[in-house]
Amino acid sequence: MSKAQIVGWAHSKFGKSSAPDTEHLMAEVIAPALEHAGVSAADIDGIFVGVMNNGFSKQDFQGALAGMAMPELGMTPAVRMENACATGSAALYSALDFIESGRGKIALVVGAEKMTALPTVEVGDILLGACYRTEEAEVTGGFAGLFGQIAQQYFQKYGDCSDALAMIAAKNHANGMHNPFAHMHKPFTFEDCNTVSDRNPYVAPPLRRTDCSLVSDGAAAMIVASEDVAADLHRAIAFRSRTHTNDVLAMSRRDVTTFDGARRAWAASLEDAGLTLDDMDLVETHDCFTVAELLEYEAMGLAAPGKGADVIRDGTTTREGRLPVNLSGGLKSKGHPIGATGVSMHIMAAMQLAGEAPEGIQAKEPTFAGVFNMGGAAVANYMSVLERVK
Repeated sequence: MSKAQIVGWAHSKFGKSSAPDTEHLMAEVIAPALEHAGVSAADIDGIFVGVMNNGFSKQDFQGALAGMAMPELGMTPAVRMENACATGSAALYSALDFIESGRGKIALVVGAEKMTALPTVEVGDILLGACYRTEEAEVTGGFAGLFGQIAQQYFQKYGDCSDALAMIAAKNHANGMHNPFAHMHKPFTFEDCNTVSDRNPYVAPPLRRTDCSLVSDGAAAMIVASEDVAADLHRAIAFRSRTHTNDVLAMSRRDVTTFDGARRAWAASLEDAGLTLDDMDLVETHDCFTVAELLEYEAMGLAAPGKGADVIRDGTTTREGRLPVNLSGGLKSKGHPIGATGVSMHIMAAMQLAGEAPEGIQAKEPTFAGVFNMGGAAVANYMSVLERVK
């Protein structure tokens, strides 16, 4: 079976965009992604679109919008995927399955979301579509409130780690300063992030504003191709392994202080890759809230349960540390346009392996990169190990 490989990409600036909708956001990245890969619209056998929507726009049928964004793709088979905050990875994995099944040779993956056009209250309610509304829809603070509950339970079990969360936020903002695609180019010191103030109030205690990712617009596109096609193109980033696991949607029915679905995804991917965590050169992980990154340290095996704070306190995941995490700035600084996020995370890792990452965040000759993207509170878990082929 021919394995699919990443052969090109394009990434918009994340933030508050003047683009009115996802159609225009897609238009910003589709043609540049084709050019980067060295293929044409006529070469594309299938289009896989990731957009959550759920009320951000009255226009749905988002898969067909790729052909509106680039008319040359109007007759190409297209489908739209949705899997909460892992929507982009769902679209990517579907494209990989399409190639590896032999149904096509080259596929376009595009993720996008237009979030900033609506009032904050409406955005919060839309995002609650990624929780179990039967039990969780009335939580104070929306999705931040859910992760605030996770942080509260973790602190009750293991002790207050507010300082570690502030260190994670400061680390990711420092990294994001070097990423031209990032939503926020503003440094935040540890003191800024660890101090509750008018500028940094509690959003959902113990989470402060600096513990929460941003509401962003943006798009990212990727071209994937079969091995034989990739062999004749300029670059090829392979999936050494990829895993999708799930956990129970309702938080009441599991221990939310342990991201068990994430743990299983990491374990399965490393086993399939024939690697250990020590072989990883960098990781892009899903820091929708700083407590999520902390729990993911434990899920990936960097720390035992309850010891995730030690990983950031000793500098392991900093740019100069043993395993840099979120050199891109992560969702915390880069932004989190839902449908684009999973595609963006894979692009950021692929850039690193190709030696094409922005100056200031490029790792030194990385061999393996991990990408972990999740939907909901570690419900849909996508874990990829990437390596450069050419």
